[in-house]
Order: sequence, then structure tokens, then C-alpha cells
Amino acid sequence: KYAEAAALFADIWKIGKRVLGAEHPNTIVWMDNLALAYGAQGKTAEAAALQAQTLEIRKRVLGAEHPDTLTSMGNLAYAYRAQGKYAEAAALQAQTLEIQKRVLGAEHPDTLSSMAGLAGAYAAQGKHAEAAALFAETLKIQKRILGVDHPMTLGSMGGLGAVYRAQRKHTEAAALLAAGDANA
Repeated sequence: KYAEAAALFADIWKIGKRVLGAEHPNTIVWMDNLALAYGAQGKTAEAAALQAQTLEIRKRVLGAEHPDTLTSMGNLAYAYRAQGKYAEAAALQAQTLEIQKRVLGAEHPDTLSSMAGLAGAYAAQGKHAEAAALFAETLKIQKRILGVDHPMTLGSMGGLGAVYRAQRKHTEAAALLAAGDANA
């Protein structure tokens, strides 16, 4: 149903631009939602282009360190990763993470999401040692802050497991799986 969602978001965004203006916060949200729907459909070029526009507007309207702007930075980094632009994704995710740590705090859920995103970008580049270290750090904080059963925690656990598998660290991967099973 992503195609239907994208068509709906495109219509809403068009109406929002006309009625509220292109830089109204709601219009920007609809633009962002359309970009996410494009990404979900595998339309990575369209998603990245729209995410870049969303980011530019949010920087201008809300400021470079506003939480919504930081979300747009993370979304654009994810779009880059989906396009296979791993170096660009990692650089933007690292920049996002640095600002989020300073503005939101090191243990804010958005900051933790960016940590996992950067770890994933490292993994996509084949930087498995860096990815494993960052996933492990992220997972430790997520377990404490969000709990072991939170979807973000489980996502980081899966990411770390995938990196361990790529590193052929089967003992560590098995221990991670056993820890996850113990929480089920």
C-alpha cells in the first residue's frame, strides 16, 4: 500500500503548499512523509531528493539544531544509505549524531537511533570493527533506557548480530541470540 500512501501524501503536500504555504510546519511534515513513502517503495532517488529539500527548508525555517531538522538529517542519511552512498550516509549520520548528543543528550531516543544508524552505515561500508563497537555501545544504553524488548533495542541487537556474523564471530553472535531469547 506504499504507492497509495505516496499518492495520498503527494496530494496532501500539494494542497498544503497551496493553502498553508511551502514552509508551514504541517506542509513540511507531509513532504517528509512523501519522501519516506518513496523510500519504502524503493524509489531511492526520489526519496533522497525530497529529503534534501525537506532538510533545507527545516534548516532555514526551524534552524540547524531543531529536533525536526535533525530528524530530516537522519532521514537523508538513511536515503543515502538506501542508494548505496555509504560514505555520504556515514558522514551525515555522524554530523547528526554529534549535534543530537549536544542538543538532545547522549541518551535521548533520537540520539540512540542515530547511533544505530551510524553503526549501520559503518557496517554497510565494511567497517565491521567500528560498527560492532558502536552497536554494542548503543545496545548497552538502549537496554538501560528503553528496555530489552523495545523495538529500537531489538533492532540494534539484530544489527550487532549481523556484524558479528560478517566478522565470523559466531560465539558472540550466539551469546547475543541467547540473551535475546532469555528476554522473550
